Amino acid sequence: MKKYMVVENFKPGLMDENYRVYNAKGRQFPDGLYYLNSWANAEKNICFQLMESNDEALFYEWFKKWEQFVDFELFPLD
Repeated sequence: MKKYMVVENFKPGLMDENYRVYNAKGRQFPDGLYYLNSWANAEKNICFQLMESNDEALFYEWFKKWEQFVDFELFPLD
């Protein structure tokens, strides 16, 4: 299983709405995409998520569900 760092940059004024949807629906990961841990900084509107998957394409499927709230960056880790 390959590990990735996902950097979420919340769009201005949308961090609270993002968390409202998250609390109602969960992370909404496709099968095969796994969350390990995360660290958020509300002051900077950013969140770092350590995740893993054998299929990088699953991240882009997941990103589409949240793109109205977040700009994503994906970094494969060695």
